[in-house]
Amino acid sequence: MATQALGKVEGRTQRLSAGRILAWAALILAILAVLGPFWWMIRTALSTNRALLADPTTLLPVGFTFDSFARVLGQVDTSEAVAAGGAGQTLNFWLYLRNSMIVTILIVAGQLFFSSLAAYAFARLNFPLRDKIFFLYIAALMVPAIVTLIPNFILVRNLGWLNTFQGIIAPYFLMSPFAVFFLRQFFLGINREVEEAAKIDGASLFRVFWGIIVPMSGPPLATLGIITFIATWNEYLWPLLVGQGENVRVLTVALGVFRSQTPQGAPDWSGLMAGALLSILPSIILFIMFGRKAINSIQFSGYK
Repeated sequence: MATQALGKVEGRTQRLSAGRILAWAALILAILAVLGPFWWMIRTALSTNRALLADPTTLLPVGFTFDSFARVLGQVDTSEAVAAGGAGQTLNFWLYLRNSMIVTILIVAGQLFFSSLAAYAFARLNFPLRDKIFFLYIAALMVPAIVTLIPNFILVRNLGWLNTFQGIIAPYFLMSPFAVFFLRQFFLGINREVEEAAKIDGASLFRVFWGIIVPMSGPPLATLGIITFIATWNEYLWPLLVGQGENVRVLTVALGVFRSQTPQGAPDWSGLMAGALLSILPSIILFIMFGRKAINSIQFSGYK
């Protein structure tokens, strides 16, 4: 009996070890699938175009140089850029970075403010057909974004907002169904006694919301802000349609234009990857600063 029990334990340990090995193998493959393209972008950005054409398969930078970043930042003139094998034109990076920051920050601010107000109304206020209205509002999540693209474009054009910041920002500035649903679920978990105590002390409804609910909602607001920031920062199609002007062109559109500036026939891959690498730095910095709050929000939702 003891021998049989020992054999069962050893067999279970072997099976468990094999399962762990498979799990770690799958995890490593997933990490490589995610980080592989990122490393390829870094490798290309640190190489010269001429060296890339000569040795396109190596995993390490070819002809290691930072000239691609200098060209993207406008530190290299046209003749030097062409001599290095790049495009004859540079990327006005700082202008496009400013435009992207203006659009993204305003959209994030609008989403957080109006979505939190709407979510609090659906979570706490009692008004006729509240639940049915909320259901119809959430049903908008089923509508593909491409369906509303043309009506939004026609509206922006009729308002004379083409090639303006307000034209780019308008469709995303107010609340979105996902943001309202996300915040409403958190507000429903807040103890009502805290709000009732504030109301007894004479606080108005907006004072309760702004002075109590918002400070308590730091983690979910940070999570929603990060999600909205990344989604807006990476948006391409809508800014391309309504913001083609140089003064309002965002980074994603500018990178597409930069790729098309190929007077020598081949795309300036090293310059393009350098610009893409610089463009994702704000998202990385934002996640480093506020990622902990986002994780805490997810953990809170899991324990509740």
